[in-house]
Amino acid sequence: MSNYYFHMDQLTVGYNGQPLIKDIEIGIRQGEIVTLIGPNGAGKSTILKSITRQLSLIGGKVQFAEKELRSYSYKELSSKMAVVLTERMRPELMTCHDVVATGRYPYTGRLGILSPEDERIVDESMRAVHAEEIGSRDFNAISDGQKQRVLLARAICQEPEIIILDEPTSFLDVRHKLELLAILRNMAKQKGITVIMSLHEIDLAMKISDKIVCVKGDHIFRYGEPEEIFEESMIRELYEIDNGFFDPLFGSIELPAPAGEIPKVFVLSSCGTGIPVFRRLQRQNEPFIAGILYTNDVDYQLARLLAAEVITEKPFMPVGDAAFNRAMKAVEQCDRVIDAGITIGESNTRIKEVLEAAREAGKLERME
Repeated sequence: MSNYYFHMDQLTVGYNGQPLIKDIEIGIRQGEIVTLIGPNGAGKSTILKSITRQLSLIGGKVQFAEKELRSYSYKELSSKMAVVLTERMRPELMTCHDVVATGRYPYTGRLGILSPEDERIVDESMRAVHAEEIGSRDFNAISDGQKQRVLLARAICQEPEIIILDEPTSFLDVRHKLELLAILRNMAKQKGITVIMSLHEIDLAMKISDKIVCVKGDHIFRYGEPEEIFEESMIRELYEIDNGFFDPLFGSIELPAPAGEIPKVFVLSSCGTGIPVFRRLQRQNEPFIAGILYTNDVDYQLARLLAAEVITEKPFMPVGDAAFNRAMKAVEQCDRVIDAGITIGESNTRIKEVLEAAREAGKLERME
């Protein structure tokens, strides 16, 4: 494990001497982004507080840059590790600029006086999170989202080797979530800064992380690359989802398929044209049949989760009798047949007959 920059070695964490999660064995390389995911209360924050020395370790050790974490003085650690946790700080009579400037204190003398170089780094850090326009404002008078950006600027200002964040995207709107994660990615990949954080938005965790730590139960549930973790069954088990789906292709959480009645809508689509129709029918809680879809079509990936039935054919094969006959029965069964903009080529030319049958029956609706 000596080739890891940050290593949790048989770590046991908890409160007041009572273990919550045991035998954590995770190695992290320099410049990696590692994200903790899992249900509320699983212990993600407990792990982060333990590896930042805010909680005492119950067992095991943390190796950081070839030294054991507890062997660092607090001054040494503050120049190497930046921490942004969920607790809301409430400094008195400090501007946002003042809060960011505290990130330079590990580098100043006893009087805490900032040099011109320190001030330059403070200004650059605020620009990096687009917070320069609020530098003169009282920290306690700004929004939670703005506070999060200021605290990230303070962490950047420390020029750390590793940054640890607990739910950093909380309170941020979509634009600023993306901006914050882009900043973290640049810090990791351009400057070699290691990032360890927890996220609730698993779609974002899937897109930004090099490694994922799944936290559930009294041991780490799973640890690996996003491609290994973000599978439908894995996420279902991790979060005990029984009222919807996780779609690994889109990285999205889907509500359950409309249920109850016999489907009275048949949607014909291809190449993504059906997706907005599927979602609209789902919002209306209206069961539907989808087809004839090749199983490598992007529409199939969503239809298999939302449709009451999907009529399929193997990729690149002509539409066979079984799929064709089922589609014709669907035309008879349904009150509406929606042409969502299906593309007809040589292999699926029989779709023309399905559309013609729906037109003759007065059931065909074409999406504009």
